[in-house]
Amino acid sequence: MADAPYLVALAFVERDGKRAMPLTGKSQKPEAVEALDPGADGQTLALELLIRIWQQSDEQAIRRAAGDASLLLVEIPLESMSEQLPLLKADWLSGGETSDFQAALQKLALRAWRIHLAKYEPISFVAWP
Repeated sequence: MADAPYLVALAFVERDGKRAMPLTGKSQKPEAVEALDPGADGQTLALELLIRIWQQSDEQAIRRAAGDASLLLVEIPLESMSEQLPLLKADWLSGGETSDFQAALQKLALRAWRIHLAKYEPISFVAWP
């Protein structure tokens, strides 16, 4: 399983005017890597992340910080998850450009999706960028 990529849901948000990037993830199953989209694992990660964000709204006002690309799901190598993603996140949190973070994330990602929800429809994954 060490060679399997990692699936990460992340959000670009602002809490009372300060940047935050909550994220959650899990190792991919070998058969999931072959699938067209992240399926049930992606839906579960998106739901977990959204519930965490929603719960935090009791304490502070929260808004999206990157428009439609504020909620992403990316498939990245485990090494990138543990080594490069924390550095990119720290740079963005300290005021780095969102577009620079997104460009660097796209280079790391094996696959990436924007998480989308439309009224009366299930969560969907739109290829990103």
